[in-house]
Amino acid sequence: MNILLWHVHGSWTTAFVQGPHTYLVPVTPDRGPDGRGRARTFPWPGSVREKTPAQLRETPVDLVVLQRPHEAELAESWLGGRRPGRDLPAVYVEHNTPDGDVPRTRHPYADRDDLLLVHVTHFNRLFWDSGRTRTAVIEHGIVDPGHRYTGRLPRAAVVVNEPVRRGRTVGTDLLPALAAAAPLDVFGVRTEGLAGHLGLAPDTCRTVDLPQAELHTAMAERRVYLHPVRWTSLGLALLEAMHLGMPVVSLATTEAVEAVPAGAGTLSNRPEILARAVRGYLAEPEAAAEDGARARQAALGRYGLKRFLHDWEGLITEVLA
Repeated sequence: MNILLWHVHGSWTTAFVQGPHTYLVPVTPDRGPDGRGRARTFPWPGSVREKTPAQLRETPVDLVVLQRPHEAELAESWLGGRRPGRDLPAVYVEHNTPDGDVPRTRHPYADRDDLLLVHVTHFNRLFWDSGRTRTAVIEHGIVDPGHRYTGRLPRAAVVVNEPVRRGRTVGTDLLPALAAAAPLDVFGVRTEGLAGHLGLAPDTCRTVDLPQAELHTAMAERRVYLHPVRWTSLGLALLEAMHLGMPVVSLATTEAVEAVPAGAGTLSNRPEILARAVRGYLAEPEAAAEDGARARQAALGRYGLKRFLHDWEGLITEVLA
């Protein structure tokens, strides 16, 4: 079947398009947020086809996957008046934790009887007020990067985009104390200037913006993965680190407490405990490797691609019925 979705979240979409369908992604001349087209840094199969708004008017579509509030109106315009949820089956995938007056945050698609609201974590479904809209949860799936962990560098890897702008939300303010426990390598876009912003020496807080093809190998060379995020949906980088075989040290917030089992790392909302755990992994490489191996097995079991695609096939069958 033909599934229309926008290229919004590269890692999630990379897993989603591994299914057995044809995936139509809008493309515009500027390749802006509403028309990025195919990913340039993620490996997508040939079943992902770029379509201009003009082409979409004449293209058969079996299912619309919405991910942002304005996409329903955009889809209706680009599909020649066909309305997602009314004229075409539709689901809305909510990737994020609620923002604003939590836990009373009203979802933009609350009280809809024409589509299914799909959350990526049980935490998100619990905290969003969706009113009478039907909801479901399909947990993340990861394209397995393989067990690459070496841990040869006694440093901690952090993956976060725009840490200066996002600040406390992603735990940027916690990094100075954690950098005292282990030097940090912060991967992500717009990380430049982070050490100066935090008043840290450059060697204790390095920033690295790598192409996706190089990121996993670089992460796996670090001794431990550090996830200081306060308030966001379950970070795919955390799950990717676990797939790589990295031990993880994370705040016990949002869905992280579900994702990281005992023996795969350390979860706590006390920064001093996180710092102690990081120091321990730097001092004991063998223990780090053992916990990382358990993290990988846990991630493969719960967040494997096969389970993810199976869940989506079941949900798509239900929606189309």
